[in-house]
Amino acid sequence: MISWTRAFAAFAAALTLASTMPAQAAPVHPVGTWGASADKVAGEAGATGLVDRSVRNLVHTSLGGSGVRVSLSNAFGDRPVTFTSVHVGVAGEGAAVVPGTNRPLTFSGADEVTVAPGTEVLSDPVDATVPADTTLAVSFHVVGESGPITGHNVAMQTSYLAATAGADVAAEESGAAFTTQISSWYWVESVVVEKPRQVKTAVLFGDSITDGNGSTVGANRRWPDVLADRIATSRFAGRFGVMNEGISANRVLADGAGGQRGLDRFRRDVLDQPGVTTVVLLAGINDIRWDFADEPADLIAGYRDLIDQAHAEDVCVVGATLTPYEGGSRYTPERDRVRVAVNDWIRTSGEFDGVVDFDAATRDPERPTRFLPAYDSGDHLHPGDAGYAAMAEAFDLSMLECDR
Repeated sequence: MISWTRAFAAFAAALTLASTMPAQAAPVHPVGTWGASADKVAGEAGATGLVDRSVRNLVHTSLGGSGVRVSLSNAFGDRPVTFTSVHVGVAGEGAAVVPGTNRPLTFSGADEVTVAPGTEVLSDPVDATVPADTTLAVSFHVVGESGPITGHNVAMQTSYLAATAGADVAAEESGAAFTTQISSWYWVESVVVEKPRQVKTAVLFGDSITDGNGSTVGANRRWPDVLADRIATSRFAGRFGVMNEGISANRVLADGAGGQRGLDRFRRDVLDQPGVTTVVLLAGINDIRWDFADEPADLIAGYRDLIDQAHAEDVCVVGATLTPYEGGSRYTPERDRVRVAVNDWIRTSGEFDGVVDFDAATRDPERPTRFLPAYDSGDHLHPGDAGYAAMAEAFDLSMLECDR
């Protein structure tokens, strides 16, 4: 995993040489403008990997800034993976990059990097500024046989592979070579910008509802995206980057189809992110649905563990109530009684630094065990675009200012 303190030290040192340089602007530090939790990529090429292929991942910024860096993760790989021609640019139409924006990235000054299994690597800063609320193209070429792919399964965004093996086309601004569409992000884990010290990172941690499952593909209508849009038009504009660290099917208490359990991935996906001061915790519905939380106390114990982890690092935790799901997969009245009791504890325990009531924001007043129909994606488990917007609107932005 990346130590942001060590990774940033060399760059920050150049900004503090006051004795040999003219007066500088206020000190800066790294802030996350986009993130996606690392996991084993399933389906597509995930299990077998790629051989000498170029990849173009499309990701969406929350906050603009300069000194852009990209991290690549091989956390779940079984062999070293070598990346060449790593570039970042503003995405154009389809797989194209806006002309003149595709900038090469280096790693400790080199134009290629080999990432060992179980590790991540952070690029050097690029002397370029990326805008807020903008889709970027992160492109690179994978050398040789990659083995299993580390990435993010449910991207709710179309990215691209070059159709032909062998040719390194990552630097090309044209999208003509990238004819294979993929629905996951491959290897890219975060995009970071340099901002003044008062700018912070908010991390949204959870499962498929944070991941945005059920939202419109490519439209950036997950609730974290809408929250970032709200921040940008509020008195908090420019003061918080937003990183989405949700994984579909993830659980707090047990590993499974959604990867490592929340208790174990919390440090990597939240506490080790740059500039993080606040995390919003929306997780646990899958523990209830799959009977890993037969009693409210099971999940409450997990929440307390996560709160303790965060508070030990002076990170504030906003607890989010679990949304209704009557009619959805694995719903029973008995399981729902656990959800309701857990929500009561979230609202009243006083153990969180703040609370957002997503249950109240999305439920049908006439039948509170289910979504308001207008907010339902159709599977009765995940909100649709309107439901995600309602969740973001329910969030009191002043909770972002929590200071421990």
